[in-house]
Amino acid sequence: MSKGMVYLVGAGPGDPGLFTLRGKILLEQADVVVFDRLVGDEILAYAPRGAEFIYVGKESGRHALSQDEINALLVEKAREGKQVVRLKGGDPFLYGRGGEEAIYVREHGLDYEVVPGITSAIAVPAYAGIPVTHRDATSSFAVITGHEKPGKTDSSINWDKISTGIGTLVFLMGVENLNYICSKLVENGRGGDTPVALIRWGTRPQQEVLTGTLDNIVQRVKDADFQPPAVIVVGEVVQLRNTLSWVENKPLWGKKIIVTRSREQASVLAQKISELGGTPLEFPTIEIIKETDLTQLAEAFNCIQDYHWIVFTSVNAVEIFFQEMKLNGIDIRALYGIKICAIGPATRKKLEDWGLRVEVMPDEYRAEGVLEALQGIIAKGERVLMPRARGARDILPETLRKWGLQVDEINIYSAALVTAQNAAIPDDIIKGKVDYLTFTSSSTVNNFVEIMGPENINRLGKHIRIACIGPITADKARELGFKVTIVAEKYTIDGLVQAILNDAEDHQGGENN
Repeated sequence: MSKGMVYLVGAGPGDPGLFTLRGKILLEQADVVVFDRLVGDEILAYAPRGAEFIYVGKESGRHALSQDEINALLVEKAREGKQVVRLKGGDPFLYGRGGEEAIYVREHGLDYEVVPGITSAIAVPAYAGIPVTHRDATSSFAVITGHEKPGKTDSSINWDKISTGIGTLVFLMGVENLNYICSKLVENGRGGDTPVALIRWGTRPQQEVLTGTLDNIVQRVKDADFQPPAVIVVGEVVQLRNTLSWVENKPLWGKKIIVTRSREQASVLAQKISELGGTPLEFPTIEIIKETDLTQLAEAFNCIQDYHWIVFTSVNAVEIFFQEMKLNGIDIRALYGIKICAIGPATRKKLEDWGLRVEVMPDEYRAEGVLEALQGIIAKGERVLMPRARGARDILPETLRKWGLQVDEINIYSAALVTAQNAAIPDDIIKGKVDYLTFTSSSTVNNFVEIMGPENINRLGKHIRIACIGPITADKARELGFKVTIVAEKYTIDGLVQAILNDAEDHQGGENN
């Protein structure tokens, strides 16, 4: 049995983009993942599907496992010869009890490695536009636990020294003790007018910031029902937020956008939404399923040089086509001399990644555009291979046949209905708690209606705006009862995102903001 290893890995403050490269590499190789409450799904997704996931999160008054049990768990799994990744929010050695876990692992004769994480003490204020030090404000800062209970006889915090001796004070895990923290600071000489900021879910799309002073912040928190988790920043640097605030200035900040693409394809759209400040809510309505019987495709491979053209109408078709070429032992050089048509830029890029030159790509990324682009180029009597989705529109192969071409249309995958879903999202959609609902194909529309129920389409929140990738998808949406408000001018993910951006700008300041 190979010797096990424990990796104490900091997951960072929340934004998955702030997870370290070393942490990602280790997580991708993990046998066991032991993770805390604030570690997001996007980071956990780096781990292999076959890994064992063990939740050990701690909330106020509720611990999944005690610290002693966590220590014992790490040793138990490592002794089984497994690579154990202990994922902690922020940095493992800053109030993460990583030191205790490392000592316990070492005492039991096992090895460990520490992977520092970006701490929320610095990153969260930065995302709120608050530098913890600034030349014109202060050159010192301290990170302090906010979890120390009031009434403690032997405090580990020297309130008389930190209150006036340090410029910026950052308290972690302190929302429930906010009144105690503010009182102790004022009692020990800090001015009641000292600026204070509370940053909830910092670095994440749902980030909220509440500001005040030591004198009034407790009441403001009560009035706003401001809940943990949050980082507390005390000091003059808080005033710089008025000048340095940046993440809230992103064009889709605060917008919740439903992504109905398949789970495999959703990441591109979701990432673009996140980069623009929006919150993507993945609600996949389709699942790409490769056909079980691909005999026709295998037969086409055997006479591939008889074809003059191959027309690809989706990225999925490209991926499955080349997977099957490899499985059938067909050399890609067998495609030499065959002309390639791609329906749009994403499909073209996927083909170019295989080293192929695309002869034709239409200006309009749909079947009608393909026909317009091929007219006058493709010749009567030529043979066309068209690997595509089951149930796709017939206009393309039927028109080519009318032009006198021999078209071999082969179904290689289908867009099946997804049944397992996030149960909370449909309720949020009906109640109007989201801003945009996106559709990227007619299949996503059909399946969304089947999941939600046709009777609920008219009940959708009045302020939800429906965004479609192109006119075919929009027509299907209207046919099924949606009031389509946005149709991309370019039928691509980038075009859809731009259309949403334009709409958000046009409706800035409206009641849906």
